[in-house]
Amino acid sequence: MAEHRTMQRGALLDAARSLLSEGGTEALTFPALAERTGLARSSVYEYFRSRAAVVEELCAVDFPVWAAEVEAAMAAAATPEDKIEAYVRRQLALVGDRRHRAVVAISAGELDAGAREKIRAAHGGLIAMVVEALEALGHEQPRLAAMLLQGVVDAAVRRIELGAAEDPTTITEAAVGMTLRGVRG
Repeated sequence: MAEHRTMQRGALLDAARSLLSEGGTEALTFPALAERTGLARSSVYEYFRSRAAVVEELCAVDFPVWAAEVEAAMAAAATPEDKIEAYVRRQLALVGDRRHRAVVAISAGELDAGAREKIRAAHGGLIAMVVEALEALGHEQPRLAAMLLQGVVDAAVRRIELGAAEDPTTITEAAVGMTLRGVRG
C-alpha cells in the first residue's frame, strides 16, 4: 500500500512538472493534475492540501538535484574563473530540463513563505560557491557581484525559455562573455 502511494505521489509530481513547464503556475491546478494522472480530484487532495504544497514538494525534490548538477560542474573546474563559467553554462544547459523548467516556473510564481524559503536555502548554497570564486578573484564585494551575476543568468534563462530570436548557444556565449568580463572588473 505504501509503495502504491509513493508511486501515485511520484506520478502527481511528474504531472505537476509537465503542467508547469507547459503553462507556468496558472496551469498547475488540481483538476489538471487529476486529469493527467487519472486520479479522482478528491484523491489529489489526499496527497496535497494545496497547490502551494505541490510546489513546495517539487522544490524539495527537484531543486537539490538541479543544484547538485551545477555544483558538480563548478567542483570540476580548476580556476575561480572556470568555476564561474561552469556556474553560468550549467544553469543555462539545464534550461530544457523539465526539473529546471519547474524550478523556474516556481520561482516566478506566487509561492508561500515556506516554499520560497526552501528555494532560497538551496540557492544560497550555489551563491555561496560563486561568492567563494569571486573572493578568490579578489573581488571587493563578492556577494553583490554574485547576485548581479545570477541576474545575468536569470535574464539568459528567460530569453532561452521565450524562444528568443537568438539560439540558446548564442545566448549562453553572450552570458558567459558578459559575466567573465564583468568579474574581471
